[in-house]
Amino acid sequence: MSVQLSKEGLLKAYRKMRLIREFEERLHTEFATGEISGFVHLYSGEEAIAVGFCEHLNDKDRIASTHRGHGHCIAKGVDIMSMMAEIYGKKTGACGGKGGSMHIADIDVGMLGANGIVGAGPPLACGAGLASKLRKDGSIALVFFGDGAANQGTNFESMNLAVTWNLPVVFVLENNGYAESTSPKFTARIGTENIADRARGFGMPAMTVDGNDFFAVYEAAGEAIDRTRKGGGPSFVECKTLRYFGHFEGDAQTYRPKDEVRISRANNDPLKRFSATVTSTGMIENTELEAIDKDVLAQVEKSVQAAKAAPEPDLEALLTDVYVSY
Repeated sequence: MSVQLSKEGLLKAYRKMRLIREFEERLHTEFATGEISGFVHLYSGEEAIAVGFCEHLNDKDRIASTHRGHGHCIAKGVDIMSMMAEIYGKKTGACGGKGGSMHIADIDVGMLGANGIVGAGPPLACGAGLASKLRKDGSIALVFFGDGAANQGTNFESMNLAVTWNLPVVFVLENNGYAESTSPKFTARIGTENIADRARGFGMPAMTVDGNDFFAVYEAAGEAIDRTRKGGGPSFVECKTLRYFGHFEGDAQTYRPKDEVRISRANNDPLKRFSATVTSTGMIENTELEAIDKDVLAQVEKSVQAAKAAPEPDLEALLTDVYVSY
């Protein structure tokens, strides 16, 4: 463990990662009941990335997300009660029940919103970065996007714009290998082993790290964010990881090896790796982590029950939030 965090910081990071994991695992179960409408894309397996980066951010910093945004929301501080209600389409949801799983946002904590359009996040982050630069408040913008979005023209244009205007933007590529359903063995879809190589072509610092190692992510995130916050311009970090569920709930996943997820859960799970590291140093006891596990399960259960009991949006609200009034 090359990065030293306080005991309090370690426990906070573990709690967020565990909360993301249990939130998603519970959604996997709840979606199967048919009570949740629309599409759901789960973040399980990628927890170290969202938390590793967001632990360096504050409420003034803005993040843009993807269709797989629950983990980003939780890591940035969005309340899970409002998140679960939103996913159930209820009035008490973060967006009044109008956005659902793929469009959760909370501007108060700097969460610009998840997005169902592949590659839509980078341009939004550039806009937020430009606003930060004009305000001169020391804030930055950060965008999470996937390896599929890395092939979108919006991403290339955004990287070029960020470098040209020296914007305080950090590009975080969550490379889970499949884009949507294309096996990594078909390297022709990328043309390079590390997508971070592309970012260097635009003249920005870029690195590739193990996305299942919280400490490696946290260290890389700290370096990139610090450079950007000090006026060093945009940075790019590629985090290689693996999602534990399909591209969406209901995905048959015929494109991936049969035992891939089972083996990864057993040997490369980011939460297990984190636990093994912090307990082996003697900084944290297993009982402390187990207490967090129990508390998190209770939180998730409470959010589900509250969401199911919450009222539906009022009919009068159907046409609100459509146009902005100035």
